[in-house]
Amino acid sequence: MSPTPNPRAAARPAAAGNEDIRALWHDPRLGLNDAQRAAYGRLLAEWAAAVRADVVTAV
Repeated sequence: MSPTPNPRAAARPAAAGNEDIRALWHDPRLGLNDAQRAAYGRLLAEWAAAVRADVVTAV
């Protein structure tokens, strides 16, 4: 095991982030307020990091 944690490792799986995004924006016909947009941005960044962490480099 590496002595330092992997900075690319996601804290939560991508599916969990996706679920939170869907719950936040449950009706795409409705816009998000400022606080919701900020939360959406954080969730989207978290989700993207989790997806990147799941990518396996081919050898």
